[in-house]
Amino acid sequence: MTPLIGLPADTADNHGLQFHSIGDKYVRAVAEAANGIPLVIPALAPLIELDSLLDRLDGLVLTGALSNVHPSRYGAPANSDYEPYDQARDDTTIPLIGKAIARGLPLLCICRGYQELNVVLGGTLATEIQRLKGRFDHRAPQVDDLDERYGPRHAIVLEPGGLLRSIVGAERIMVNSLHRQAIDRLAPRLRVEARAEDGTIEAVSVKDSKCFALGVQWHPEYKAVQNPISVKIFRAFGEAARRHCAARQTGFAAA
Repeated sequence: MTPLIGLPADTADNHGLQFHSIGDKYVRAVAEAANGIPLVIPALAPLIELDSLLDRLDGLVLTGALSNVHPSRYGAPANSDYEPYDQARDDTTIPLIGKAIARGLPLLCICRGYQELNVVLGGTLATEIQRLKGRFDHRAPQVDDLDERYGPRHAIVLEPGGLLRSIVGAERIMVNSLHRQAIDRLAPRLRVEARAEDGTIEAVSVKDSKCFALGVQWHPEYKAVQNPISVKIFRAFGEAARRHCAARQTGFAAA
């Protein structure tokens, strides 16, 4: 059975018209590394019955984006440091993540999606973390070569006994880094899975999740099948989605 994996879209204005879009690297990683069928979800929360949508899905991938979660979602004032925003995406992803966790739908959250996960569960975000004392500059290198931009930048240390460490089978791995925001106050329901050497939280899992629920700050989706760590992450997610798919199909058959 091939699981159906939802990926919420970003929105942007193009010559006065609104577009819903998602990067090829995300849908390709779902298809090639997780062996799932990617389904792009438009950012139309008021018009989409989210529970009906989730009834049909076997997993959910929350992607990175150029935009940031609007600060009002976690009780902070909006200012230029937090821009750009995409409130149509927020309107869709914030309730979608909460519903997915409640259902036990397999969940993989990347970069912005990782930050959304923390916000949904009651955490906060810090921006321009390179200005904070003792922090690295986690922003993307200003180069045209994508392999260099998405190349390994720094090490992270994986927590003993954690989900991520069990998946990748290592205590320490190298990851890329293309973010200027990070988790500030960790949500109570999240467990730290990995940190950078400057203390930045780089991966989390949902403590009380009924199923696979992992968030990472870096971008494992870039050329995922060429990166052994990325393959392990997407494969573990895909296996959870296949189990969900089998259970869902059995339920339909019984009905």
